[in-house]
Amino acid sequence: MADLQKLESAVRELLTLYNVSAPPIPIEQMLQHPRPDMWNDVDLEFFSSTFLNVSTQYSPRMSVARFLARHIASSKWGEKRGLDALANDDTLIHTFARSIIMPADMMLEIGETSRTPEMISLHFEVPEEDARLRLAELADYAE
Repeated sequence: MADLQKLESAVRELLTLYNVSAPPIPIEQMLQHPRPDMWNDVDLEFFSSTFLNVSTQYSPRMSVARFLARHIASSKWGEKRGLDALANDDTLIHTFARSIIMPADMMLEIGETSRTPEMISLHFEVPEEDARLRLAELADYAE
Protein backbone atom coordinates (compact mmCIF):
# COMPACT_ATOMS: atom_id res chain seq x y z
CA MET A 1 0.00 0.00 0.00
CA ALA A 2 2.78 2.46 0.86
CA ASP A 3 4.45 1.74 -2.48
CA LEU A 4 1.22 2.48 -4.35
CA GLN A 5 0.78 5.73 -2.41
CA LYS A 6 4.35 6.72 -3.26
CA LEU A 7 3.72 6.00 -6.95
CA GLU A 8 0.44 7.93 -6.99
CA SER A 9 2.08 10.89 -5.25
CA ALA A 10 4.92 10.93 -7.79
CA VAL A 11 2.41 10.72 -10.66
CA ARG A 12 0.40 13.67 -9.29
CA GLU A 13 3.59 15.71 -9.05
CA LEU A 14 4.65 14.65 -12.55
CA LEU A 15 1.30 15.66 -14.03
CA THR A 16 1.56 19.04 -12.32
CA LEU A 17 5.09 19.57 -13.68
CA TYR A 18 3.84 18.88 -17.21
CA ASN A 19 0.51 20.73 -16.78
CA VAL A 20 -1.50 17.62 -17.67
CA SER A 21 -5.14 17.77 -16.68
CA ALA A 22 -6.81 15.26 -18.99
CA PRO A 23 -6.02 12.08 -20.89
CA PRO A 24 -4.40 10.94 -23.03
CA ILE A 25 -1.22 11.54 -21.05
CA PRO A 26 1.51 12.98 -23.32
CA ILE A 27 4.15 10.41 -22.42
CA GLU A 28 6.20 11.01 -25.58
CA GLN A 29 6.40 14.73 -24.80
CA MET A 30 7.40 13.96 -21.20
CA LEU A 31 10.18 11.70 -22.42
CA GLN A 32 11.44 14.26 -24.92
CA HIS A 33 11.28 17.23 -22.52
CA PRO A 34 12.59 16.16 -19.11
CA ARG A 35 12.28 18.52 -16.17
CA PRO A 36 15.22 19.49 -13.92
CA ASP A 37 16.89 16.52 -12.18
CA MET A 38 15.51 14.07 -14.69
CA TRP A 39 17.68 13.02 -17.65
CA ASN A 40 19.62 14.92 -20.30
CA ASP A 41 19.05 12.51 -23.16
CA VAL A 42 17.02 9.40 -23.64
CA ASP A 43 19.14 6.46 -22.50
CA LEU A 44 18.98 3.80 -25.21
CA GLU A 45 20.29 1.25 -22.69
CA PHE A 46 16.71 0.88 -21.45
CA PHE A 47 15.54 -0.43 -24.83
CA SER A 48 14.97 -4.17 -24.86
CA SER A 49 14.61 -6.50 -27.82
CA THR A 50 10.86 -6.50 -27.28
CA PHE A 51 10.65 -2.76 -26.61
CA LEU A 52 7.95 -1.83 -29.08
CA ASN A 53 5.16 -4.29 -28.58
CA VAL A 54 2.72 -3.84 -31.46
CA SER A 55 0.25 -6.59 -30.60
CA THR A 56 -2.66 -4.16 -30.16
CA GLN A 57 -3.50 -0.64 -31.24
CA TYR A 58 -2.11 1.05 -28.12
CA SER A 59 0.69 -1.38 -27.25
CA PRO A 60 3.44 0.99 -28.47
CA ARG A 61 2.18 3.69 -26.05
CA MET A 62 2.51 1.26 -23.14
CA SER A 63 6.04 0.40 -24.27
CA VAL A 64 6.92 4.10 -24.24
CA ALA A 65 5.22 4.51 -20.83
CA ARG A 66 7.39 1.73 -19.38
CA PHE A 67 10.45 3.37 -20.94
CA LEU A 68 9.45 6.69 -19.36
CA ALA A 69 8.84 5.00 -16.00
CA ARG A 70 12.35 3.52 -16.04
CA HIS A 71 13.86 6.91 -16.81
CA ILE A 72 11.90 8.61 -14.07
CA ALA A 73 12.72 5.93 -11.49
CA SER A 74 16.45 6.07 -12.21
CA SER A 75 16.67 9.88 -12.38
CA LYS A 76 17.70 12.21 -9.56
CA TRP A 77 14.09 13.39 -9.51
CA GLY A 78 12.88 9.83 -8.98
CA GLU A 79 15.57 9.10 -6.41
CA LYS A 80 14.46 12.12 -4.35
CA ARG A 81 10.96 10.63 -4.31
CA GLY A 82 12.09 7.14 -3.36
CA LEU A 83 11.44 5.65 -6.80
CA ASP A 84 14.99 4.47 -7.51
CA ALA A 85 14.23 1.03 -6.03
CA LEU A 86 11.74 0.48 -8.87
CA ALA A 87 14.39 0.66 -11.59
CA ASN A 88 15.41 -3.00 -11.21
CA ASP A 89 11.94 -4.45 -10.64
CA ASP A 90 10.02 -5.02 -13.87
CA THR A 91 6.74 -5.66 -12.07
CA LEU A 92 6.92 -2.34 -10.22
CA ILE A 93 8.05 -0.49 -13.36
CA HIS A 94 5.00 -1.84 -15.19
CA THR A 95 2.78 -0.75 -12.29
CA PHE A 96 4.41 2.70 -12.30
CA ALA A 97 3.97 2.98 -16.08
CA ARG A 98 0.26 2.16 -15.76
CA SER A 99 0.01 4.75 -12.96
CA ILE A 100 1.55 7.39 -15.20
CA ILE A 101 -0.54 6.71 -18.27
CA MET A 102 -3.77 6.06 -16.29
CA PRO A 103 -3.54 8.31 -13.21
CA ALA A 104 -5.77 7.26 -10.33
CA ASP A 105 -7.38 10.70 -9.97
CA MET A 106 -8.37 10.73 -13.65
CA MET A 107 -9.56 7.13 -13.53
CA LEU A 108 -11.80 7.87 -10.56
CA GLU A 109 -13.35 10.86 -12.35
CA ILE A 110 -14.90 8.42 -14.81
CA GLY A 111 -18.33 7.23 -13.76
CA GLU A 112 -18.26 3.82 -12.12
CA THR A 113 -20.46 2.24 -14.78
CA SER A 114 -18.13 3.54 -17.53
CA ARG A 115 -15.02 2.28 -15.76
CA THR A 116 -14.61 -0.83 -17.90
CA PRO A 117 -11.41 -2.06 -19.58
CA GLU A 118 -12.87 -1.20 -22.98
CA MET A 119 -13.80 2.37 -22.02
CA ILE A 120 -10.54 2.96 -20.14
CA SER A 121 -8.62 1.67 -23.16
CA LEU A 122 -10.27 4.20 -25.45
CA HIS A 123 -10.17 7.08 -22.97
CA PHE A 124 -6.48 6.73 -22.03
CA GLU A 125 -5.28 5.13 -25.29
CA VAL A 126 -3.93 1.99 -23.65
CA PRO A 127 -4.33 -1.73 -24.38
CA GLU A 128 -7.40 -3.29 -22.75
CA GLU A 129 -5.23 -5.71 -20.77
CA ASP A 130 -3.34 -2.83 -19.17
CA ALA A 131 -6.64 -1.08 -18.45
CA ARG A 132 -7.88 -4.28 -16.78
CA LEU A 133 -4.70 -4.49 -14.67
CA ARG A 134 -4.95 -0.83 -13.66
CA LEU A 135 -8.58 -1.25 -12.62
CA ALA A 136 -7.53 -4.22 -10.47
CA GLU A 137 -4.71 -2.16 -8.92
CA LEU A 138 -7.14 0.63 -8.04
CA ALA A 139 -9.58 -1.89 -6.55
CA ASP A 140 -6.77 -3.32 -4.39
CA TYR A 141 -5.73 0.20 -3.42
CA ALA A 142 -9.25 1.05 -2.28
CA GLU A 143 -9.42 -1.94 0.06
